Parts: sequence; structure tokens; C-alpha cells
Amino acid sequence: MPPGTVRTTCPYCGVGCGLTATAGAGVPAIAGDPLHPANRGAVCSKAAALGETLGMQGRLRFPMVHGRRAEWGQALDLVARHFTDTVERFGPDSVAFYVSGQLLTEDYYVANKLMKGFIGSANIDTNSRLCMASSVAGHRRAFGEDVVPGCYDDIEQADLVVLVGSNLAWCHPVLHQRLLKARAERGLGIIVIDPRRTASCSEADLHLAIRPGTDVALFNGLFAEIERRGAVDREYVDAHTDGFADAGAAAFATAPTLAEIAEICDVPMHRLAIFYDVFIATQRVVTIFSQGVNQSSAGTDKVNAIINCHLATGRIGKPGMGPFSVTGQPNAMGGREVGGLANQLAAHMTFDNPEDVERVGRFWGSRDVASRAGLTAVDMFRAVEDGRIRAIWIMGTNPAASMPDAEAVRRALAACPFVVVSDCEAETDTTRFAHVLLPAAAWGEKDGTVTNSERMISRQRPFMEAPGDARPDWWIVSEVARRMGFSEEFPYRSPVEIFREHAALSAFENDGRRVFDLGAIAHIAELAYAALEPFQWPLPAGATSGAARLFADGRFATPDGRARFVATPYRAPGDAASEYFPLILNTGRLRDQWHTMTRTGKSPRLSGHSPEPTLVLHPLDAARLSVRDGGFARIVTNRGHALVRARLSDEVRYGDVFIPMHWTDANASSAVIGRLVNSLTDPISFQPELKHTPARVEAVTPRWRGYLLSRTFRVPDGAVYWARAAVPGGTMTELAGDREPEDAGAWARMLMGVEDGDGVLEFADVSRGVQRWARLVDGRLEACLFVTRDGGVDHLPPRDWLTELLGASSMDAEARAALLIGRRAGASVDAGRIVCSCFAVGMTALVGVLGSGEATSVEDLGRLLQAGTNCGSCVPELRELVDSHVPQVVSGTAA
Repeated sequence: MPPGTVRTTCPYCGVGCGLTATAGAGVPAIAGDPLHPANRGAVCSKAAALGETLGMQGRLRFPMVHGRRAEWGQALDLVARHFTDTVERFGPDSVAFYVSGQLLTEDYYVANKLMKGFIGSANIDTNSRLCMASSVAGHRRAFGEDVVPGCYDDIEQADLVVLVGSNLAWCHPVLHQRLLKARAERGLGIIVIDPRRTASCSEADLHLAIRPGTDVALFNGLFAEIERRGAVDREYVDAHTDGFADAGAAAFATAPTLAEIAEICDVPMHRLAIFYDVFIATQRVVTIFSQGVNQSSAGTDKVNAIINCHLATGRIGKPGMGPFSVTGQPNAMGGREVGGLANQLAAHMTFDNPEDVERVGRFWGSRDVASRAGLTAVDMFRAVEDGRIRAIWIMGTNPAASMPDAEAVRRALAACPFVVVSDCEAETDTTRFAHVLLPAAAWGEKDGTVTNSERMISRQRPFMEAPGDARPDWWIVSEVARRMGFSEEFPYRSPVEIFREHAALSAFENDGRRVFDLGAIAHIAELAYAALEPFQWPLPAGATSGAARLFADGRFATPDGRARFVATPYRAPGDAASEYFPLILNTGRLRDQWHTMTRTGKSPRLSGHSPEPTLVLHPLDAARLSVRDGGFARIVTNRGHALVRARLSDEVRYGDVFIPMHWTDANASSAVIGRLVNSLTDPISFQPELKHTPARVEAVTPRWRGYLLSRTFRVPDGAVYWARAAVPGGTMTELAGDREPEDAGAWARMLMGVEDGDGVLEFADVSRGVQRWARLVDGRLEACLFVTRDGGVDHLPPRDWLTELLGASSMDAEARAALLIGRRAGASVDAGRIVCSCFAVGMTALVGVLGSGEATSVEDLGRLLQAGTNCGSCVPELRELVDSHVPQVVSGTAA
């Protein structure tokens, strides 16, 4: 490693990629860690652009009390006093913590210990409730403990990989590249089960675009076919499982024939038969599932329906086979280990077992350990709204945007007597409700551990100084705990002390009862912790290496050691489409964005691919609704509405629509999808239904549209629609409105922030309804505004060349003329929409080499332009471009 290089772990998805950060003259250089077993040096577009997100703009640097800067002592005393007083007056269940998979394990452990162990309530839940709770519940029902039995190597050793509700290509791109590499080398099969035709379908042998919410019926049908065809591994089932008959009866009762299953799932029967045939005939099968399975009012049953099929065939815990839950956040697994969910105790112990409650209390030295499960996310914020919870502490997450029925969450926070928010960002949809804001350290400044989807624990190491008074979350929580009277129980001065305690608790009176066990490192030295290499748990006392696979011997974590088949009768989603809400809204991630964009939204590179919130709907639905491609549409549910751009594509089913989850009030006028989705939850996991909300769509035709390019963002008054994206040197804000301003010049000057002495250029073409303004300061472009009043797209010049002017130190006469004309001077062309974010390759260059015949394949595009040669997540789109621009040859003739 070069001098000054720090090995750390990525802050994004649950793949848990290792990264290196090398200090230099400017921003640290971020690269993949070739020594980390999860990614072996590979990175995705988000990780590749991490350096662009490390600036201090927007950071919360100092404690704030009621909007004013405060000292740490003042802020911490206030938090401790309010929580103590509230508990004394109204009981321990009157307070709550809502935490995040962005926390490190050490942060999570301390927060959970304070709430469950010493405040005495289990009212601590996490945004992982929105992500992985159904997998947790499904694992516990089937295996007796929340254990992922396989490892990433299984993906490469399988002969068939089934992706269920998982857009691996965009959401876990490094794993997807490992999958495609194995396919190229070994020819493994790929089947995708997803209502949408996602990027992951580009390499699939079969895509089943099932009706949303019918996964249980699909896998019950597979279970029934396994039984009918005599493919059950009877020896395995008899020796290692219970409940086969009841689960089989439920599967048969759902739909006894292939035709009926095909009708329920709305897929062609012959394609359904292919899936069943291939699954049953292939021994080494890995079924990867993610949010499309978990985020459902039947999510736990979906998980168990999948596991049932693997148990029935004995395909679990062995190389190249098993059910595999891939997590959404970098430390969702670590949060599960320490009991970050409201219905768990620490170290995989449970409230169902009174001995576990007593055991945790003895270990912590507390007589006040919570004895029953607390309120989970949706119910927690309902309790805030109705006054049962009177003080809440939110750590590292943005529920005012990300929670379902987000408007109700906002009402709750607005009415709550005391709201504390720990965050690294000063302004989010949630921080505006805080009475106390506490500045937390961010990625690159934090020190601790995270656990990825394959149970691999890795170190996150600091390589930057935290700005201002920002502190680690574990420190903040510990300081509050000490002020609440628990100094002896929270003596921590470094994360290694917390990690030792966490590991010791995992081994405490374990004796093999719980799979999760870190006993071998319960006394780890500080230097050993600093140098800790990635390893998989369990790592019990005496072990020198972790276990890649679990349950290979057929012994599970249940009291009798037998896995449980779980009956999963199919039930339709709780909210059905209706005449008033005839469409089904689905939500999910984009390729280059993360959560509510507080980090990725700062990167111009990551903003180029999808700069605006977009509604994807089927062309037949669009024609019926008079919605045009690139136009505007309003989507309405029984919870709220949003105004977004429309994109027409048959990648969604007729009757379905899709909107990304990332936009908030900080970066768009009306695109918080949490305001739209319903708050129905799974009755077992309490995970919300985020993939199936009835909706309707209306076409919207604004009177004018335009865009504002500026160095400093201002919320644009007078626009019914706006959405901003980072560009080099500033912000690009798309605009649209219903009414024209009475004084257009004054309105333009206000949007551009014109001050006395600034130079202003103005151009108006009344006949075409076009106006342009530019603000110059000392000869340099500070802002420009382009508006067309007839809504014609052709009347708005391309955007990307203008960012070059924004970055220039001055503008000559030719550049000023080009600015007002709305066209770049000379023969150069615009890059167009960015397709490859890693190397900033735009549509213009790609279409150019395809049209000229220089490139006829994805490989050619990589060789000529580098497109698709880093993380590979743009390869599906590159392939579509090749298919649409290069004549396809069939039987010797152009097709």
C-alpha cells in the first residue's frame, strides 16, 4: 500500500466492499481494496465517486439547541435531563430511539444497551426495519436464529442463481460482477423474478415478471412441484427438519395446478414451467432475495416460502447452494447482531426466552432490562403522534422522508415535546424538526466495525479529522448515559472497549446455544483491533477462522437442532388496486444514488445519469392517460401526491408504475415517495409494504418550463416543479410553472441572486416564447436562467456545455454571445446524458461511435471510451444501446 493509505470499508450497500483511502494534496483518493475478500479490489460507481462527497459543505459541525449553537456540555445535559425527566414522569416506554444501518456496530451496541438495559424500554428500532426485518423473522422461524447460511463464494460456485426481488446489477453491483464473471467462466444459469425488467435482466436466461406481491404463490407452486415430481430429499427432510406436511399442505392449498399459479402470478404458464423445471433439475442453486421480497405485508412468508424449497431439496449450507438474503445497508447485519431491532435482545438473544432477558441483565449489571419487545418503526412514530412517546432520539437517518406515510411522521415530529437528531448533515427533512441537533462523525472520520451480508466483520477506519465539534455516535450516546446516572456502565473511551464487550456478550453463557459467537476475540488487544482483518462469524473461543457456511451438518439453531418448514398460505397484498387508484406503485433504488442523497447528491458524476425524479409507466398506460415521454405527471395515492417527470417504458408491467425513493424536500419540490406509500406492515416482521401501493396518475402540462444553473442553490419561488442536481461548480435546477411572473426580469434576478453591481445579460424571443438571463460577477458566470413559455423541449438549449462556462474564471465576448444565443460556439458537441458515471461517458459519444461503425459491441465501447470497464453497472444500458444502434444478424442477414 502507498504511504498514508488507510484500509476501510464502503459506507453504501451490504456487500461490504473494502476500500483504500490515500491522503494527498487534496481529497483522499478512494479505490477498491484488492485484499478484501468481498470485492477483491472492485468498486461500484458510488464508491468510485466517494471522494467527491467528502467536502464540508452542509456539514453539521456544532451542537445546536433550538436553532442556536451550543457547547457539548449544554446540549448533552439538556438531552440527558429531558430523557430522565420524561422517564420519571411517564415511564420508560415514553421515550424512544430510532437508529440506522449507517451506524457502526459499536455505536449500535451502546445505543441499544442504554435503551434496553438502563432506560428499561425496548423502544429502539432502526431503519433496517424498512430493509431486512422480514429476512430476520424468516430466518428465525426456519433456522431458530437470524443466520445467513451461505457466503459470496456460493454465488460463483452455483449452477443456477435465482434473483428474487433483487436488482443486483444496480443495488449490489460488485456482487453482480462476480456473478457475471462466474457465468462467463462456468456458464451458470440466471433467472430473475421481478415485476420490473431491471438491469439485472440483461444477462438473465429467464425473467418472470410476476404480478406484484405474488412471490408466495410462486414459491408455494415450486414447493408443490418438488413434491409432485418426487424431488424431495426425504433423507434430509426426515433427519433434519420438522413441519414438512403442514407447509406442503399450505403450498398445495394455494394453487393445485400450474395453470392456476400462472394465473395468480400473471405469467405465461410455459415460462413458469421452465423455472420449475430448471430449479428442480439443478442441484447447486442459490436464491438471492432482497427488498422486493422483504418490503411487503407478506414479506416473512415470502422468505419462508423460498427457504421451504431449499429445505425440501436439502440445498442449504453446502457449496453453491442456499437461500441468500442480501442486505441493503452497510451495517444492517451489525445492527441485528447487537439487538438494534425493537423485538430483539443483544447477541441474538430474544424476548421470547425469559432466561435471555435475565442473562443480558446480569451481563450488563442492570435490574431494569426491558422484558418485552418495543414499538417497531411504523408504530413508534404513531406513538409519537398520539403522545405515548414524548421524547425521541433519531440517529443517522431521515425518517421524515424515508418512512411510509411520511406526512404522518412529520406531524408526529412536529408535535413531539422533545426531538433529538444526531447527524452529520445540518439540513435534512428530519433535522428541521429537532429541538437539539448533535453533530456526528461521518464516514472517513469514524472508527469501528461493520458486518456485511455474508456475516463478514470488517473495520471502518478513519482517515480524516472530524470537522468542528463532530463526535462519534458511541461517544455521544455514552456521554448522555453518564449524565443520566450510568457512568460505571458506560465507561468507554475508545471503540475497542465496546467491541470487546459486544464480543464477550455474544459468548456469555452461550455453550453453542447461539450461532452468533465472537468469543475468540472477546479480549482483543487495541493493536490487534486496529489491524483486524475481515472475518466471518461465528468465531467462538478457540477458533482461528470464521465459518464461510453454516448448517452443512444439518444441525440448526433450534432447541432440537432441526430446521422448521413454515406454512405460508398465499394472501394477496393488503391494499388492492381500485377504480379510483387503478395502478400499483413500486419504489426502489437507482444505480448511482443512495438513500436520501445526503451523500451521493453532492457528486456531479453520480447525478448525471438520473438528475430528476422520474415516474416510469407503461406506454399503454401513458397513452390512456395522455402522459407523454419527458412530460410531467402527478401521481396520487390515499396518502399524498408527487409531481415528477414521466418516462415511458415497457420495463414495467401494464398497470404498474415505478418511482425511485431518493428525492426529498431538500432536492425536489414534490417527490418524497414516503409521502405516497402506505403504512401496512407484515404481521410478523412489522416491515412496511413499500412495493405495492394503489395509485393513479394524471398528466400535467405546465405553462412554462426551464432550468437554472447557479453556483449557489436557492429554493425557486414561483415554480410548481423543481428538482436540483449537482454539476461541476454548482447546481442545475429544472423548473416548471403554471403561472408566469408579473415581472419576469425581477423574478429572474431573484432566482439568480442578483446583487447591486452584478452584470446581467438578458435575451427575449417573444415569438418563440423564450427568455434567457445570465448573472456575471467580475466577468465570471455566477448563474443563468433559461425559460420557454410554450413548454417546447426544443426551445431549451442543452445543459452540459453551460457547466463549462460556470467553471471558467472569466467569459470572453464569444462565450457571452453563445450564452444568450443558447448554443455552444464552434463545432464541439454536448456530451448528452451521462451513461457511464465512472468515466463520465455521455450518450453523444456512445451513439457517435455506434453510428459510425467504430463500435459494434459493449466490449468495443469499453475499448474506445472506457464505458462499462469499472463497476459494470452501466453495461445493461450499454447493451441496449448496442442492440438499438447496431443491425443484428440472424441467419446471415440483418434482422
